[in-house]
Amino acid sequence: MTELASGKGHKDENFPVASFIIKPQHRSAVMAFYHFARKGDDIADHPTEAPETKLAHLESMRATLARESDADPEALALRRAQDERVLTAEHGLDLLEAFRRDVTKTRYCDWEDLLDYCRYSAMPVGRFVLDVHGESRDLWPANDALCAALQVINHLQDCAKDYTKLDRVYIPHGALAVAGVGIEALGLAKSPPALRAVIAGLAEMTAGLLDQSRPFARGIEDQRLAYEVAAIQRLAEDLTRKLMLRDPLCERVHHTKLELLGQFALAAKDRLIGRAA
Repeated sequence: MTELASGKGHKDENFPVASFIIKPQHRSAVMAFYHFARKGDDIADHPTEAPETKLAHLESMRATLARESDADPEALALRRAQDERVLTAEHGLDLLEAFRRDVTKTRYCDWEDLLDYCRYSAMPVGRFVLDVHGESRDLWPANDALCAALQVINHLQDCAKDYTKLDRVYIPHGALAVAGVGIEALGLAKSPPALRAVIAGLAEMTAGLLDQSRPFARGIEDQRLAYEVAAIQRLAEDLTRKLMLRDPLCERVHHTKLELLGQFALAAKDRLIGRAA
């Protein structure tokens, strides 16, 4: 399976993964889930492997997580981490559905279709982290809104690369059609005005998801996890503003390391003020 690996690690992601902020006793389980997710993502995104081969690898991961096999090492490690904490396999199995869709589905109709994809590609990640920390499932709606927002942000940031390298378009076809712009515009050096308007409109809808997730951190019992979620909320809001104003085809819409540190510092200030209040 190393021939399908992208070489990407947790430090290369757009948002924190098992950072030093969360308690050490939870980090190994979160990293087991990350390695499982990274492998599935690498399989689905491999540019030359045949779809049937990708689906066979994903099926091996599913069978191992579902206790039908021990063949896949990343799935087996996640299964053991779940067993130690008496957690179910539902989140990993949901995630595999997103990877199967990445292999078999390259276009999305509308916002609802995209959010249904996020239900499998993003929401299970946050739900798993909450379960590892023993948090209430009453937090799931806020988690789901934040995770969906993070996923859409990633799709908008990488819209050109996804199209040119994978022939995959997450920007809803309906939005492009209404604006009178074809998907081939994603291969241009600069977005035409109609495409910029579509991207900005989707960023505004993403801001609506972030409005829903804003109370999320305040509802988390574990204060270290609450801080990480507050920081991620801030990062997402800042990136959404960037996507409203900048063209991801030719302008920077990712954070620099300095910007990341600044957003974490602001989140720390917010947490301190909130706890004092």
